[in-house]
Amino acid sequence: MLAALRRAGFPAKGFDIRPPSDFAGKDHGITDDIAVFSQGLKTLISVVRDIAQTEQVLFTDQKLIHAKHLDCVILCSTLSPRYVRALRARVPDHIALIDAPMSGAQVAAEEARLSFMLGGAPADLDAAQPLFDAMGSHFHRMGPYGSGMQAKVLNNLLAAANTAMTRLVLDWGDAAGLDEAALLALIHTSSGQNWFASNFDQIEFSRDGLSEDNTIGILVKDVESALDAAPQGADTTLPRSVQTAIRSLRPRPSSV
Repeated sequence: MLAALRRAGFPAKGFDIRPPSDFAGKDHGITDDIAVFSQGLKTLISVVRDIAQTEQVLFTDQKLIHAKHLDCVILCSTLSPRYVRALRARVPDHIALIDAPMSGAQVAAEEARLSFMLGGAPADLDAAQPLFDAMGSHFHRMGPYGSGMQAKVLNNLLAAANTAMTRLVLDWGDAAGLDEAALLALIHTSSGQNWFASNFDQIEFSRDGLSEDNTIGILVKDVESALDAAPQGADTTLPRSVQTAIRSLRPRPSSV
């Protein structure tokens, strides 16, 4: 995402707690010096794993909410909608808040064709649109601040279900002696079609098993974020079953 912004001509820079040497060979403009990163910072795009890391970025470790010139925070992580909405009372009024979670996985980020689900005041979204244009190709304005995150966790609930069921179908196909590529081609043109199956060979996490630090682990967290915003009295049996299925995933061997 940072590389896409820089390619589009924005004077964007990145912060990571890892040293810049971890990004050798990539002209991403990344620093691990928070003083360097926060100097002149006006718009912060936060793309971290979860609520705990968001807290670190904004309030505890990096404390970027106190950056002198900051006037807009764009939250691209997938977080609990309840948490996101509650941030408004904790962030100074002069700082615009936009929730802009995205979808498409690493391949879409690299190709600057992410899908963004946007929540915020229309004027704030208009001002930030050139940034989104540089990073994505689909933009869905869902309503006021917090609406983008609500839409994203519902979208990811479907993504998690598709991931769990597609992996189960492939495992059962193996047991039946079916060729993986042939089965995926069938699914792509038939009633079982879904994003995960159709892009199986391009998605970097498609064959992963559960690990707390990978995307399969993030899916478990994303289902929990959706459950946190479930309507009162909702039946959560199916989402909980999907979460259990994701937790049980083991690495799938390469077809090559």
